[in-house]
Amino acid sequence: MTPQVQQITTEVIKNPLACIVQPNDFPLQSKTYEFCQEYMSLPSQQRIEMLKELAVKYEFDRDATRKAAESYLTSHDKGTASQLKAADRLKSTLSPNYAYAFNRIRKIDGGVKFLVDLREDLLKFLPSLDYNDDATHHLKGLNNYLKEILSFSFNIGFLNVERITWDSSCNMLEKISLYEAVHPIRNWTDIKQRVGPYRRCYIFTHNSMPKEPIVVLHTALTNEISSCVKPFVRQDRKHLNDKVISQSKCEKEDPNNIQAAIFYSITSTQKGLHGIELGNQLIKKAVQEVLSEFPHVSKFSSLSPIPGFRDWLLLEIRKLKNGTSIITSFFSEQDIQNVRSIISNVTSSEVWNALNVAIASNKWIVNEQLREALQLPLMKTCAHYLYKEKRRNNALNSVAHFHLRNGAVLWRLNWEADLSPRGLDNSCGMMVNYRYYLEDTEINSKQYMEDHYISISDDIKSLLNPPYNKSSL
Repeated sequence: MTPQVQQITTEVIKNPLACIVQPNDFPLQSKTYEFCQEYMSLPSQQRIEMLKELAVKYEFDRDATRKAAESYLTSHDKGTASQLKAADRLKSTLSPNYAYAFNRIRKIDGGVKFLVDLREDLLKFLPSLDYNDDATHHLKGLNNYLKEILSFSFNIGFLNVERITWDSSCNMLEKISLYEAVHPIRNWTDIKQRVGPYRRCYIFTHNSMPKEPIVVLHTALTNEISSCVKPFVRQDRKHLNDKVISQSKCEKEDPNNIQAAIFYSITSTQKGLHGIELGNQLIKKAVQEVLSEFPHVSKFSSLSPIPGFRDWLLLEIRKLKNGTSIITSFFSEQDIQNVRSIISNVTSSEVWNALNVAIASNKWIVNEQLREALQLPLMKTCAHYLYKEKRRNNALNSVAHFHLRNGAVLWRLNWEADLSPRGLDNSCGMMVNYRYYLEDTEINSKQYMEDHYISISDDIKSLLNPPYNKSSL
């Protein structure tokens, strides 16, 4: 850290009470601005050094905390009033000294955005640091503190839901296009379709970041729950199995054609807000917005990608060598024979290696016979992955965990739903519907979060192997 930056850091923090007691202390306010500007101008290595200085040098006062803890322990025989006072003193001493600086930063123009970006830096730096280094543990504490104050700042009461249309500002439309993380937007024609008739684009904004979308949710209004994403993300395309209204066919919406709302893309734009629940709140707001326009709509569902499935599948195939894979449970002898007959010059011992190569390269998708042969076993494998593969008793797949935690039902697996390179790399082209039955979302969420119980449809049950059995959960 340069001497100048170190001096600014010290000046911002050295008199923390001034940040609270004298809010109109302009010299200190100017130093706070200067600190933020200096930090943003630093290269990565110097940023992490500054963060270490903040985390280590300005942690909570350990001596004061120890004395306050001793005072609290001895207050138990002095009555309730003494205990509460001692508890307040102990709580106060546990607040880190850098808290005052962050509170000061939070009050200046652009300060909230600065803290979001600062936490993004922390999250980027932490995985590469030495976990045996004391400074790393201090940085973890700094990250937890930032997450806590940002969770308060981005409470649902401080967020605004907005609908984006073609009449919205070019700046906002451009940002939504750039931030899109699920189905990339190629050009202005794409974005025009996604905010046009039979489409809804909702965002959260924050009063401290009014021109910045915090979360973006793309929704399609359809006749039924869709099984293919192509009509939503490609101009004037129509899938035969979905009654999707094409923008080119009708510029004016007919409410009679709208029976379902499909959430096909949700993107959190600020990495510094990772771990702060906002996407689920936006979905709830979107449901309210749709129902305010179309009270008769009764079907709410996502059309979601399955990131990580193909990687998990390939790992399971490779694990066959040491006998620890479960992949053979989903391929019958007839399935294996079918694959062998399609992939020529392959012995029974080589069929899995050949299948591994075909799936890893996505070459299987251009072979119509192989596509047909793999449909049922891959769908069975994917149903197992979504329903039974767990991490800490929750769904292993992050998108599944998100929707199940929100109270959705694992409703339908869709074959060849996204044959883009991204869709093939994610999940061999499959997508999944998580359906929201509004009257059941609260109980479904509670059962998932507390009992790790996943609500599934009969279609998903039919794909599970061994057959679905609630008592085995």
